[in-house]
Amino acid sequence: MVDWEAVSWAAIFTADAATAARALLRPHREPASRLAWIIAIFALPIAGVVLYLLIGETRISGPRRTRGKEVNARLPRPPGNYECRAEDCGSALWSPFALARTVNHLDATTGNTARLAADSNAAIDEMAADIDSARESVHGCFYIWLADNNGLKLKNAFVRAARRGVQVRLLADALGSRLLIGSRHWSDMEEAGCRLRVALPVGNPLWTLIRGRVDLRNHRKLMVVDGRAAWCGSQNCADPEFRIKPRFAPWVDIMSRWEGPIALHCQYLFVSDWIAEGGDDISGLLKHTLPSARGAVIAQVLGTGPTAEFDAMPACFSELIHSAREELVVTTPYFVPDEQLLFALTSAARRGVRTVILFPQRNDNWIVAAASRSYYKDLIDAGAEIYEFKPGLLHAKTMIVDRFTGLIGSANLDRRSFELNFENNILFQDRAFAAAVRERQDQYIADCDRVTREDVDRYGIALRLWQNLLATLSPML
Repeated sequence: MVDWEAVSWAAIFTADAATAARALLRPHREPASRLAWIIAIFALPIAGVVLYLLIGETRISGPRRTRGKEVNARLPRPPGNYECRAEDCGSALWSPFALARTVNHLDATTGNTARLAADSNAAIDEMAADIDSARESVHGCFYIWLADNNGLKLKNAFVRAARRGVQVRLLADALGSRLLIGSRHWSDMEEAGCRLRVALPVGNPLWTLIRGRVDLRNHRKLMVVDGRAAWCGSQNCADPEFRIKPRFAPWVDIMSRWEGPIALHCQYLFVSDWIAEGGDDISGLLKHTLPSARGAVIAQVLGTGPTAEFDAMPACFSELIHSAREELVVTTPYFVPDEQLLFALTSAARRGVRTVILFPQRNDNWIVAAASRSYYKDLIDAGAEIYEFKPGLLHAKTMIVDRFTGLIGSANLDRRSFELNFENNILFQDRAFAAAVRERQDQYIADCDRVTREDVDRYGIALRLWQNLLATLSPML
């Protein structure tokens, strides 16, 4: 007689062992992540396997992955126009650029100009003005696009551009912009002649979960006008009041406007996304000559995502941190670092670099907020200064090293940006632009409370247990 209970347990053990082996063999996983998943798989024999298959791997659908790789392999890369001096090429000063080049195979550029918009509303006004001045093309990629004042201001500008014959191509993330995509405003743009694509469409959620992950998103905030001007930063197409989450408002963002050769390199990121999402082949735009050099900013595009060949974003962040010799100032709303990033930050502080990190005091993601605070003690003990921004949700993503080198864009210092999201950033060197970003960071600091070791000690046992539990589970995300 067959012992069905024994057969069932044998089948469960076999499934657990096979899933654990898959977790061990998965590339680009740090040991803590592998261990966390193996414990979960065997501690929760059935649920652990299901959880791993749903969220344990950075899975994107086979056709989308294949198409993305094919597009990136055949797309022409706009040329760079900057070569570092012989004495700098092997130095810490240049190492972040050398590493960043391996991500998208885009060389550094010089002759760029860069400036910051005064605030979120000013950024939208200036972006709309750029759209109104476009002669040939306007390309935009947005994660969250709302039908509020700022969202409709850009929508109306895109409609005006399309009606006067400008080629308007727009990408909006399927989840982040679902409210606008399902509204009449989306069809209004299409009827006006805008070419629209939905990034990473979800479709049937169950089928999406089977073939990939629902939470792989296009988190980029990017706009390119005529291949000569580009916008890059943290701001979505929305009002700072962010009415879908008003309790955390205002959202405090930073947006930068670029002119020069770097604009054509930003175009590369849009073209790769556009074609990968089934848009028309516009690769010929990348063969245009570089826009004329008018400034002196050295800049390099850094676009990462779940199709990257290695853990590009945390590696590039860490390389930039390691290059710091005097000062490092970071702003990020979401902080769940991997081991290399946490080590880079604490090492910088311990070797005497003034290390300053700004977080929002009130965070719209309570899990990330708790996990972030679990790292405060280690950072403060290493000598870092921790500040929490009071007026709203500080959403700016910036990093300035020695008031000379910096990074600005869409990526947070968390595992979602590292592994699950498509992100866009610009790495730069220029004292004047770095000074402008540092001045903005100082404005943020003026509205912050500093977190001391005494503050952390007052968290209490229950709160620390909760924070550390969520941080311990973070490698599984």
